[in-house]
Amino acid sequence: MEFLISKEFIEQIKGYITRKDEVLLEATLQEIHFADIAEIIDELSLEEATYLIKLLDSEKTSEALMELEEDVRNRILENLSAKEIAEELEEMDTDDAADIISELPEERVENIIAEIEDSVHANNIVELLTYDEDSAGGLMAKELVKVNENWTVAGCVSEMRQQAENVTRVHSIYVVDSLGKLKGRLSLKDLLTAPAKAHISEVYIPKVDYVSVETKGEDVARIMTKYDLEAIPVVDHEGVLVGRITIDDIVDFIREEAEKDYQMAAGISQDVEADDNVWQLTRARLPWLILGLFGGLGSVFIMEGFEEVMMNPEFRSLFFYTPLIAAMAGNVGVQSSAIIVQGLANNAVKGSLLNRLLKEIGLSLINGTALAVLIILFGLVMKYEISFSLTIAIALMSVIIVAALIGTFVPIILDKRGIDPAIATGPFITTSNDIFGIFLFFYIAKLILGF
Repeated sequence: MEFLISKEFIEQIKGYITRKDEVLLEATLQEIHFADIAEIIDELSLEEATYLIKLLDSEKTSEALMELEEDVRNRILENLSAKEIAEELEEMDTDDAADIISELPEERVENIIAEIEDSVHANNIVELLTYDEDSAGGLMAKELVKVNENWTVAGCVSEMRQQAENVTRVHSIYVVDSLGKLKGRLSLKDLLTAPAKAHISEVYIPKVDYVSVETKGEDVARIMTKYDLEAIPVVDHEGVLVGRITIDDIVDFIREEAEKDYQMAAGISQDVEADDNVWQLTRARLPWLILGLFGGLGSVFIMEGFEEVMMNPEFRSLFFYTPLIAAMAGNVGVQSSAIIVQGLANNAVKGSLLNRLLKEIGLSLINGTALAVLIILFGLVMKYEISFSLTIAIALMSVIIVAALIGTFVPIILDKRGIDPAIATGPFITTSNDIFGIFLFFYIAKLILGF
C-alpha cells in the first residue's frame, strides 16, 4: 500500500527537527521507504533537509538522494562535507555514485574520492567518469556476478557468495575466461543441477547479448527492449567484461531522453525545470522565439509581395484565410515530423528516403482531398464564387503536401547528419511551414484568379 504523506505528517517531522529530537525522528522514519524519504525532503527547507540527511543512516539516505531532483540534491550536497558525501557514495552502486559526483565541481570530486575508504569502489567510480554519460560505459554499473569457465561448480558457488554481497540484485551470472573476456552466461538451474565437480565450461550458455562501452544509450535501450532483457553485460574494446546495465538504469535514461525531446519539440533548447531561475528559463526559450520572430517577419514580407490583393475588393477575402493555411501547414508538418522522429528513435524507419516521401505524398493527397472537399462545401454554404472556393481548396492541398514532405524530409536528414531529429518537431518545422504555406497560398491564388 502506498504511504501517503500528509501536511500534518510533514509538520510533525519539522517539529522533531526543530527540537532536534533524534530518537523520535529516527523511530518515525525507520520503516519508511527511501522514495517516501525523498518526498519528505522535498517538503523541507534546505537546513531541515541537510539535518535529516546527516542524521539518518547512509544506507537509506543514499537511495533517497538518488530520487531527488538534481538541483535539490546539489543544494543539499553543498552543505555536506567531502567525508559525508563519501559515506553516501559508498552505499550506492557505482553508476549512481558516478552520476551524482559528476554534477559536482572538479576540486570537490577529488576531495570526495580521497575520502572513500573502499579503494576498489573509488577506482570504479573514477573509471565510470571517463565515459560519455550517454554511452553504455556511462550507464553501466561495475557491480556484477561473474565466474571463470575453468572453475568447478562447487568452487563457483563459493565465489558467487562473496561477489553477491556487493550486488543489490543478481539479474544474471556471466562467464569469463582467464583474461576476463566475456564467454557467455550461466543458468542458475544448470548450476544447481550440475555435478559439483563439473567445470563451468561444461554447463554455461555461450549465447549472450552484450554491448560495447561506446554503444550509444539509445542503441542499448533498443536492444534491451527488443530482446526483453532485465540486464545486459558491457565489454571493452578487447571483449573484457567491465560492467552491466540493468533495466532500471535504462528506464531512467529513456525517461530523461523523452523529457529532452519533449522540451526540444516545444522549442526549449536546454534541459530546464519549472523551478529553474528566470535567466536559465530565458536562455532555454529565447533562441526559438527569435527564430519564430524572424519566421513571422518572413511571412510579412511575403504578404507584402502580394499587396495588390488588398487593393482588389474582389480578392481581399483571401487574406482572411491566411491563418487557416498557416495553421494547417504547421499542424501537418508537426504530425509528419513527430511520426518520423518516433520511428527514428525506435529504429522503425526503414527503406529508402524516396519511398518514404512517396508514401507521405499519398497520405497527404488523401487528407488534402478530404479537407478540400470540406472547404468547397463551406464555400457553397457561404455562397462564394466557385473559383474562389477552388482556389482555397487547391492551395490547401498543395500546402498540406509540401508541409508533409518537409516534416518527413528534415528529421531524416538531421538524423543522417548526427543531429537530434527531435529539433524538427518544434518551432523549426512550424515556422518554415508557415512561410512556405503562405507563399504557396498566394502564389496559387495568383495563378488561378489572375490578380
